Amino acid sequence: MKGRSPQKKIRSSLSVVSSISNFFNEYNSTIKEGLIALLICAVGDLIAGIILGKMTFFLETFPGLLVIIPGAIGMRGNIFSSFASRLSTNLHIGIISAKFELSEQLNYNIFASFVLTLILSLFLGIVAKLMCLLLHYPSMSLIDFILICVIAGIISNLIMLPITMFVSFKSFQHGWDPDNITSPIIAAFGDLFTLPAIILSIFILQALNVNWILKDVTLLIILLVVFVTFIHCYRLSDETKTILRQSTPVLLLCSFLGCSAGGILNSAVESLLSNPSLLTLIPLFSGESGSLISILGARLSSGLHSGLVESTTRPQGYAVSNFSVCFVLSIVIFPLIGFLAEASSVILKTAGVGFVKIMEISTLSGLILVSVMVFLVYYISITSYNHNLDPDNIVIPISTSITDSISSLILISISLIILGVLI
Repeated sequence: MKGRSPQKKIRSSLSVVSSISNFFNEYNSTIKEGLIALLICAVGDLIAGIILGKMTFFLETFPGLLVIIPGAIGMRGNIFSSFASRLSTNLHIGIISAKFELSEQLNYNIFASFVLTLILSLFLGIVAKLMCLLLHYPSMSLIDFILICVIAGIISNLIMLPITMFVSFKSFQHGWDPDNITSPIIAAFGDLFTLPAIILSIFILQALNVNWILKDVTLLIILLVVFVTFIHCYRLSDETKTILRQSTPVLLLCSFLGCSAGGILNSAVESLLSNPSLLTLIPLFSGESGSLISILGARLSSGLHSGLVESTTRPQGYAVSNFSVCFVLSIVIFPLIGFLAEASSVILKTAGVGFVKIMEISTLSGLILVSVMVFLVYYISITSYNHNLDPDNIVIPISTSITDSISSLILISISLIILGVLI
């Protein structure tokens, strides 16, 4: 008996090594594709941060504009990540052809995404104004809020729709899984184009300010277009009706959360974090966290539709394996974005906290966030599926909005602990 004990230990160790090896062999392409997409997203978030830093003049000239920005960026990611997730599911199960051809199903998804952009842009402008009034922030007029949000939404929509379709179809045609590619890349493009679209909408608003009648007429036209397109889209087909009915309430809530969290976190950042490298890390951390959770949400959604994931209260099999993929990607990506944040401070010759400390902050914050979100995303997925709601319309918007809301709070808390800063 004593002689067999070491043999059991050896077999146990070999079994663990074999299981790990099998996991990496099975999910090798998933990890590689996800990592590439997250790296692209990191570049987009870094560039977005630089653009935001150059918007000081606009933020001063149009008070309250800063309240719009987090909600606008989140809205773009939510709408088009959901659109990409629906395309991915339809490509996986063969409803949409892998060849880039316009079809009834694809046209319905395009039109529904455009209508959602109009509705949520209008809602975002109204919520931003109400928040400024509630918190006693100086702000521009309600008309200005609405025009900036809707015009910026239309501009970015014209850019994001073709990009989303191109990325989804091309990734599928090349044998990549769109669930691993589209959400992070779409989020990166959303971050990149949202801020320039807002700047362009401000220039258009300034041109409209020449004549108040022209400005009021433009607002009336926008309100009419939003109302007419929503009614038409709702009545167009069962597909568009389902998308609007399931997505609109969720996205309205997400826009409100994003806008609210943006105002609260911005004030918290100003009072607690004056270090440039930590400020740079915040959009990087939030963007990468949202993209990582989007990958998981898209894969679970496709898994539920295809039968790979069972909607049971206890995660198992394919779902647990995808949790593991998230943690593997986290171990790689979160130290990296910490390094990028500190490197930007070194290049720009601003104060930093040091590479070791900022990588510790980013890594620990990321692992805590992912540990919470993997289970939350799973239960959101199975709950929506069990209630006959399409996870493609529910999971990613809610998951990324919750991630946006808590990611910066976790990052700030861990920063205070590691740096020994007291509130």
